Amino acid sequence: MENLTKFKALVVEKTADKQFLREIRERSIDDLPPGDLVVRVQYSSLNYKDALSATGHPGVTRQFPHTPGIDAAGEVVSCDSGEFAPGDKVIVTGYDMGMETDGGWGQLVRIPSAWAVRLPEGLSLREAMIIGTAGFTAGLSVFKLQQAGVKPDDGEILVTGATGGVGSIAVSILARAGYKVVAATGKTADEEFLKNLGATEIIPRDQVTAGADRPMLRERWAGVVDVAGGETLVAAIKSTRYGGAVTCCGLVSSPELTMNVYPFILRGVSLIGIDSVHCPADTRLQVWEKLAGEWKPKQLADVVTEVTLEDVEEKIQSILQGGISGRVLVKLP
Repeated sequence: MENLTKFKALVVEKTADKQFLREIRERSIDDLPPGDLVVRVQYSSLNYKDALSATGHPGVTRQFPHTPGIDAAGEVVSCDSGEFAPGDKVIVTGYDMGMETDGGWGQLVRIPSAWAVRLPEGLSLREAMIIGTAGFTAGLSVFKLQQAGVKPDDGEILVTGATGGVGSIAVSILARAGYKVVAATGKTADEEFLKNLGATEIIPRDQVTAGADRPMLRERWAGVVDVAGGETLVAAIKSTRYGGAVTCCGLVSSPELTMNVYPFILRGVSLIGIDSVHCPADTRLQVWEKLAGEWKPKQLADVVTEVTLEDVEEKIQSILQGGISGRVLVKLP
């Protein structure tokens, strides 16, 4: 294993006039925060949270200079805790990486070893980062639906924001697991993309939200994977069938949830929050093993665009404007 002391990273700098500049720099391992695990990153990815960090959103990152990248996959350089050996392949997602701790848009990360998961058999490092936090969040959502007792023969599963990173992989996982998936999207041009992932029906976003202001809606969904929040989540809950479950992992529409309690007390609907950041280690490993096995999306190549650090600027702007379908993989030099 190459023992790097100098490495390349994309660095975000805050200027005196409170602007945020992004450039690729050579950094030293001494610049990295403390931690017992050093990983040579081979792949990272672009998530919405990375774009917020890269543009200085204070809700994600406050300390600069900073290297974004909430996802990383690579090989262990050193591990003081003994949890891993040099050369071991690991996945790192969640916790503070890429937020206040320098993340995967650099060739090296130094983190607590508790943040890493050993790469499961059946996944390459590249595949792990195509899945990344978005795919892990999708997997965790399906995992929680199954724990809530939602079975394939119970009826249709709605996935909102279906062309995005979480939504697209959720569609694929659910289809692999035998569920009938209805994909909701505002991008009608991507219908073929969603059908190839396994969606049995594609509906426009406004069909989901129609009548959201009513006390209740006609029962339709056995379960829901919602990434939008706001009015979309309200309508999804109000149209979930008796005993169904709704997972919530996003707020691109709105962080507000304005509704009555009728679906919960008259239909027994469950609303399940999905947190991929501090997910317990045992659950995290279970989900990754499923993603490497029975849930592994067959069409990983169809949901990914690969870029280098030099190309990531354009993708940052695209994801902030809602212009990304599928996943963006970042290959480190």
